Amino acid sequence: MKNLSQRILVMGVSGCGKSHIGQQLADTLGSTFIDGDDHHSPANVAKMASGTPLNDDDRSEWLDTLATLFAEYRAREESLVIACSGLKKRYRDRLRQGDPALQILYLEGSRELLLERLETRAGHFFKGDTMLASQLADLEPPSEEEAFTTSIALSPQEIVTQFAATLPV
Repeated sequence: MKNLSQRILVMGVSGCGKSHIGQQLADTLGSTFIDGDDHHSPANVAKMASGTPLNDDDRSEWLDTLATLFAEYRAREESLVIACSGLKKRYRDRLRQGDPALQILYLEGSRELLLERLETRAGHFFKGDTMLASQLADLEPPSEEEAFTTSIALSPQEIVTQFAATLPV
């Protein structure tokens, strides 16, 4: 399935499946996939690995980097899917500076399901309940006009299929 060139943000708190679903979506659409976590500075990774949540200042350069990636792909008329928490509306607005037509898929889930997924995840720098609580406190869920929202209780394939059906062809 190949759609018009477009840039897509897969967003939600840690543990919602952004990377897994983002990769599946990119594969389905024939797009490039980038995990936003791979673009955090070493200082941010160390901070999160120690269990300390990031603040707005910590995220500033990271968001600029991701917005630049969206802009570069837009300039080349290439499709791109980026997985990024995008917790606050102003973060998403900043990412849209890279592509005003940015499509957003918001992965929504209960605190219990998110925590269960985080506790079974190995080898990731994001640690535990305190950081999840911080992300949930910071989360400004996107409006229906801003994003397509779906439940993480669905299978990844169901989520990808539902979202892909909303995209322009």
